[in-house]
Amino acid sequence: MKRRVTLKDIARETGVHVSTVSRALDPVTRKAITAEVAEKIQAAAERLGYRPNRIAAGLRTNRTMTVGVMIPDITNVIFPPILRGIESVLEPLGYASIIVNTDGEKERESRLVNVLRDRGVDGIIHAAATRDDPMVARAAEDGMPIVTLNRRVEDGGIPFVINDEQSGICQMLRHLMELGHRSIAHIAGPQDLSTGQLRLAAFRDAMAETQLACNEGLIATATHFDESEGARCVEQLLASGLRFTAVLCANDRLALGAIERLHEEGLNCPADVSVSGFNDMPFLNLIRPRLTTIHIEQHGAGQAAARLLVQLLNGAESEQLPTETILPVRLVVRESTGPAPAP
Repeated sequence: MKRRVTLKDIARETGVHVSTVSRALDPVTRKAITAEVAEKIQAAAERLGYRPNRIAAGLRTNRTMTVGVMIPDITNVIFPPILRGIESVLEPLGYASIIVNTDGEKERESRLVNVLRDRGVDGIIHAAATRDDPMVARAAEDGMPIVTLNRRVEDGGIPFVINDEQSGICQMLRHLMELGHRSIAHIAGPQDLSTGQLRLAAFRDAMAETQLACNEGLIATATHFDESEGARCVEQLLASGLRFTAVLCANDRLALGAIERLHEEGLNCPADVSVSGFNDMPFLNLIRPRLTTIHIEQHGAGQAAARLLVQLLNGAESEQLPTETILPVRLVVRESTGPAPAP
């Protein structure tokens, strides 16, 4: 059997000390030595076929160089760019991501938090947390570095990265009003998730600020952020008998489900009812009518969450970091919104 190449072998090959080799091959400490020496050592390591012994390094440093990334729905196309953003920060530092999917189920989410902790991950980026999440709060209290992404845990003191929900809803409401809409319905997201709760609160606030009457009968609340719930909610709105000319949806998937159900009812979007989304998930430009929505940072959000986690991994206390990071959003006008139809 071929003997495993060690740091000592690379040190002999390059004529430097073993500690210098160790620093050169560690993405975190590489900057402590000159670029010329680092390149020489890395070239020798490649030539000799060196592979780092992560188990031995983990025993020495008490780190596994792995990070858990929790997402609520692996089929949702909004998450690949977010994951790419996370890995663009973590991979150059030598971290590998372990991605787990909760399917939006609270029991599964709690179980997977424990699975990641049992696997010895160094930290967790949690994009599937609920507003009240005792398992996550307990893990953070036990010293596990955690950052939540797109959502936040209330009263947990856990750093979070979210979008400017208030601005997004206000921008969309102003856009619909400029088109002449006054009877505007809202399909809200699940209220156990901060995303759904914040966007519903923003809708009510924005309606009050514009002095439009907020008819509670024109608010339908989804149990999941998906197309079937969008269809169910718009059916509920139609069954209410209340007139509406536009539906402002809490995310794109709800909007797509709503448009499909309106079509089944013989209603055209946007001629009869305008529909808007939130998130600007990939491939919306391929679906007709192309959806008017609010664009959120996706790749950038992943990067922001990863950078926060890296600071925690490097010893920063939660109190030293910003508790909240709120990312900018912008209106994207496409084909699913148009002038309000005449009464």
